[in-house]
Amino acid sequence: MKQTSDTLASLSTVNKAFIESLPNSRKIFVAGSRNDIKVPMREIKLTDTIGDLAEKNDPVHVYDTSGPYTDPTKSINFRNGIEQHRRKWIEERGDTEILDSFSSSYCNKRLNDKSLDNLRFEHILKPRSAKNGRNVTQMHYAKQGIITPEMEFIAIRENCRWQEYKDQIGQHKGESFGSDWST
Repeated sequence: MKQTSDTLASLSTVNKAFIESLPNSRKIFVAGSRNDIKVPMREIKLTDTIGDLAEKNDPVHVYDTSGPYTDPTKSINFRNGIEQHRRKWIEERGDTEILDSFSSSYCNKRLNDKSLDNLRFEHILKPRSAKNGRNVTQMHYAKQGIITPEMEFIAIRENCRWQEYKDQIGQHKGESFGSDWST
């Protein structure tokens, strides 16, 4: 039993090489309208353009899908799971409830199998469901005119700070290279 427990502990953490910063970039967070809306972005440093058209290139921002990886403030342990960013947002709406048990017979069978206790993750939560008569989809909220924190998160993510660039320098018209697309 001790060996299994030691093995699980060693497999629960991530090799440091997998969570180190990526070259020429850094993880940043773009804030939303609330303190708990923080969209992870990767700020990628570009080299300056050289030659006849020399210019300084500003960094580019892209959505960072690495989750807690590459975030120096996070500690990763597989057995604990990752942060549940949406939990508070969902609970605030008050239209869902936590179920007493899992509806899957397979899941329940495994949960009742004591021989698997030493393999269990510590972060398994009870399922959440819409309260009776409630619709909890983002489409439903949108049709009601409700902008949820999830929608704001996605809008910020898809924007990738473009509005800030546009506000700072104006929209770049591009180069026509002699063609006339207006006709």
